Amino acid sequence: MAWIALFFAGMSEIIWAAAMKQSAGFTRLGPSVITLAGMVVSVALLGWAMKTLPLGTAYMIWTGIGAIGAFLVGMVLFGEAVTPLRCGAALLILSGLILMKWSA
Repeated sequence: MAWIALFFAGMSEIIWAAAMKQSAGFTRLGPSVITLAGMVVSVALLGWAMKTLPLGTAYMIWTGIGAIGAFLVGMVLFGEAVTPLRCGAALLILSGLILMKWSA
């Protein structure tokens, strides 16, 4: 169950990051509320997962899911640059996540 909670914590991180982008510096109410709610859900699920998972593993997986997800959302929804170097960097992060999961 901890891994499932951690996965959803990471997904919540993607949601709040995308909503923060849309909040225009917290000047738009709807996206600002989604950002804050997503943060609370994300950290709460992370805390629950950390009851059984090692700190370093849980934190790395959580931030990695958020980083890769935000990277993909940025490209798909916000038209951010898709370059070989950026994609290579994302693949390195993904490789680290896989290795961390295998080591846990």
